[in-house]
Amino acid sequence: MAEFDEIVDVRTPLEFAEDHIPGAINAPVLSNEERVIIGTMYAQVSPFEATRQGAAMVSRNIAAHLETTFADRPRNWRPLVYCWRGGKRSASMTTWFNLIGWRARQLDGGYKTYRRNIVELLEALPRDYRYIVLAGHTGSGKTRLLNALADADAQTLDLEALAAHRGSLLGTIPHAPQPSQKAFETALVGALRDFDPNQPVFVEAESRRIGSVSLPVALTEQIHRGSCVTVETQRDERIRLLLQDYAHLFDDRDLFKAQLAKLVELHGRVRIGQWHQMIDDDRRVELFEQLIDLHYDPAYARSTGKHFARLPESLRFALRPTDSDLRDQARALLTQLHSSAGEPALPASR
Repeated sequence: MAEFDEIVDVRTPLEFAEDHIPGAINAPVLSNEERVIIGTMYAQVSPFEATRQGAAMVSRNIAAHLETTFADRPRNWRPLVYCWRGGKRSASMTTWFNLIGWRARQLDGGYKTYRRNIVELLEALPRDYRYIVLAGHTGSGKTRLLNALADADAQTLDLEALAAHRGSLLGTIPHAPQPSQKAFETALVGALRDFDPNQPVFVEAESRRIGSVSLPVALTEQIHRGSCVTVETQRDERIRLLLQDYAHLFDDRDLFKAQLAKLVELHGRVRIGQWHQMIDDDRRVELFEQLIDLHYDPAYARSTGKHFARLPESLRFALRPTDSDLRDQARALLTQLHSSAGEPALPASR
């Protein structure tokens, strides 16, 4: 798509919000409400009447976009226009663009064809890379280490950043709604395409679901086959990290309690009641001590070993995640991997 100056998505704002081609702008030729009206009319009145009314709505909306959104585009502008499946919505906008004199083109098959390509790439791309999995208990600092590895020029796949979720029961990130499944997969393909197959990709050990989104099967399988690094962090430092990363939970204590209440079936009402009381009393350290000992660590023991086949042979790496020298620690890990297992050659220092 490099031959185009801009990508124009003419679907409704709701369709655009669910997912779109990266870099596209939204210039809907039908609003969310108008599309519902036309769809209902098509089914309940007649296709002809729906087409006639829809044409009037589309014409008004295109006129508005020409006077606002596209008013400053130069004479030699080259847009690529798409709708759901390369139908009348994108055809209408493309026709007007070309009549004006711009060199517009309609995307054959529209978003539907693009989406099919994303699904195919999610099956194929993950198999092109070799993964090194950062395993370790909750609070061990795997995400901070992953970020430090990226700063040290290693290839990293930050699935939690793409999913806008920390991956645990309490993993919701304030003021950062999760993307839709389709948008997550689009971003994932974008990340995978940037990797060099000759270098390993570092990734955290994750379950198949990260909040409300799911990892593609092919990627999950490849990560589960990857070599592992077990990140080991002292218990008091784990608690210190959790107190930093989850301090926002105490800003909305009712929501915090509601999240913990989802564990009633696993831990019983008495224990959940005790944790609720700790929230009320602001006994933060004691609460996270219990969450580590009674919830997170047992859950890790139950799940991680079953999924990561090479975990028993993993390299063990002691991490101090709250220290300021994380990049140095990351480079130490790269050196250790290179010398002990011949994994990655050291990335060049910046």
